[in-house]
Amino acid sequence: MVGHVSDRGAGTLRLQEVHRFPNRPVRTAGTLHWDVLSLYGGVLDGLRAAGAAAGRAPASVGVDTWAVDYGLLDASGALLGNPVHYRDTRTEGEGAKAGAVLGPAALYAATGLQYLPFNTLYQLTAARGTAALEAAHRLLLIPDLISYWLTGEAGTELTNASTTQLIDPRARNWSLPVADALGIDLGLFAPLRGPGDPAGVLLPDVLAETGLSGPVPVTAVGSHDTASAVAAVPASGNRFAYVATGTWSLAGLELDAPVLTEESRRANFTNELGVDGTVRYLRNIMGLWLLQECLRTWEAEGTPRSLDGLLAEAAEVPGLRSYVDADDPAFLPPGDMPRRIADAARRTGGKAPESAAEITRCVLDSLALAHRRAIEDAQRLSGRAVDTVHIVGGGAHNELLCRLTADACGLPVVAGPAEAAALGNVLVQARAAGAVRGGLSDLRALLRATVEPRRYEPTRDRGARRDWDRAAALGNRPPI
Repeated sequence: MVGHVSDRGAGTLRLQEVHRFPNRPVRTAGTLHWDVLSLYGGVLDGLRAAGAAAGRAPASVGVDTWAVDYGLLDASGALLGNPVHYRDTRTEGEGAKAGAVLGPAALYAATGLQYLPFNTLYQLTAARGTAALEAAHRLLLIPDLISYWLTGEAGTELTNASTTQLIDPRARNWSLPVADALGIDLGLFAPLRGPGDPAGVLLPDVLAETGLSGPVPVTAVGSHDTASAVAAVPASGNRFAYVATGTWSLAGLELDAPVLTEESRRANFTNELGVDGTVRYLRNIMGLWLLQECLRTWEAEGTPRSLDGLLAEAAEVPGLRSYVDADDPAFLPPGDMPRRIADAARRTGGKAPESAAEITRCVLDSLALAHRRAIEDAQRLSGRAVDTVHIVGGGAHNELLCRLTADACGLPVVAGPAEAAALGNVLVQARAAGAVRGGLSDLRALLRATVEPRRYEPTRDRGARRDWDRAAALGNRPPI
């Protein structure tokens, strides 16, 4: 993505897609890996396309990706095997082991991170004793690994580091007590850096490979894609909730300080760090992965479905006929998702969806309920009330999901931008380069002036509202 940014006059902000490439995990010898060299090749192709599209080298480059995963390097800087995918099963049972050493309450009080079985902390305890970890000189989270290959300079960007379960969100630095208690060598990590910090310049071999003329600086951004996406929420004021949608739904609030109470831990909320000293207080929800895996399964079975057609059919299915717990761990691995959704609906005493349209409506109703629960819990636990829900990311294109979320929450939903992560990335770079000025509120003012989100009002039908209230009160146990 190439961003064109200026704060002159009314200000301009434009995003241009110049290259897209696949991300295909690969299973070898029973372990699920990222094909990170293929991804890096796609990055180089994208830089080449960016230069060709603009007719010149970019003023800056910034990298954001998903969280928690990492690559290990030896003393020479060589990669010690393909990074393991967070959906791999190697971390099963690791959370209980860590809890037995430190205690879940103490671990949460120190790091503020919700329990997710694939947190970097558990990946590292699972990897203990392996040849790769024993030989490792450096550990780089995925966006930092890409930046390292581009520049030769190693760093650990803070918003992504906060997803490792090794960061103290109050000090915004490493939690030495947690690392010491669990035997994690923090010396493996490169020095911390924050969004807007310089991250080096493109190496000569990268310039030669991409046809760009140097120097081209690389800027640290909110390298966890959700940090960049939340920075691009086009809100005014602070009375808003957000749902960053895509493979995951990250639903919560933007706060000035973490919430580290025992009640917050029991509600499984996380305190991840954001741009400009903010805290992303949120709950991870399984998200559109559920529907993506259904589509993949139907295609593999020889009955491929068009997403647009499927959503149109799902809109005609009566709502709340069946729903499931979108955070059920049974949904985490890849595989036959339609069967697992039907099985989960049966287990909770509801009517199992049968047709593709019914399964799709079950997924979207379930996500809307999960969004409602997360946003209500976040308000209660933080003491911050909201009057609007912003949906950003790929799910902003899903009109049915946006409408159902508005109805479930009883709040207006403002949907867009869909490319929020790229926009947040670009805005942080632009500010570091002096093309725009000010804090998050100023960046968001530029967003509001140049993007056109869509607004969804909640239903006024009292019967429908009662149905959502009843479903929320029943939790994950829909009526027969």
